[in-house]
Amino acid sequence: MDPDLKAALRRQALAARGQGGDAAAMARQLIAALAPHRGKVLAGYWPMRDEADPRPAMAAHDGPVCLPVVPGPGRPLVFRAWDGRLEAGSFGTSHPPADSPELRPEVLIVPLAGFDRQGNRLGYGGGFYDRTLEKLRAEGGVVAIGYAFAVQEIRAIPVEPTDQPLDLIVTDRGVILPQRKNPEA
Repeated sequence: MDPDLKAALRRQALAARGQGGDAAAMARQLIAALAPHRGKVLAGYWPMRDEADPRPAMAAHDGPVCLPVVPGPGRPLVFRAWDGRLEAGSFGTSHPPADSPELRPEVLIVPLAGFDRQGNRLGYGGGFYDRTLEKLRAEGGVVAIGYAFAVQEIRAIPVEPTDQPLDLIVTDRGVILPQRKNPEA
């Protein structure tokens, strides 16, 4: 896999993200996508830069809500209950303070730099969500919902063995059920 290609696709998707989209439509789509997960532990994220904002859907969720904490390079994210308090984290993130209890999410809203229709995602290149999804799936599963503006869609994202696919992608233009390619075809 050519790392330059993935970096170029990331730059393209982030530039497109700057165009934004219909934030109200996105919030409605995400709230509807989360409705079947009532009562489950939901992990959202605190948006930074021009990321799609999941906070309206997090506020509407009927169940516990937590936010990710970056524990250090090369490690999966941990999640702390969100009670409205935040502190500054690494990489420009915001997260609940250390005295907030850790939770294990059953549903995870994943921020995206870019995505494709097969459920592949581009993040910022640190691998935090890939490691986290791998761990959560090994422990009994999690529903991974990508959240991005439709303009962030990329025709095809090169996949590495460590990449974890999304189960669903919510955009301002609708919900995408990934069309995974059959590896035996």
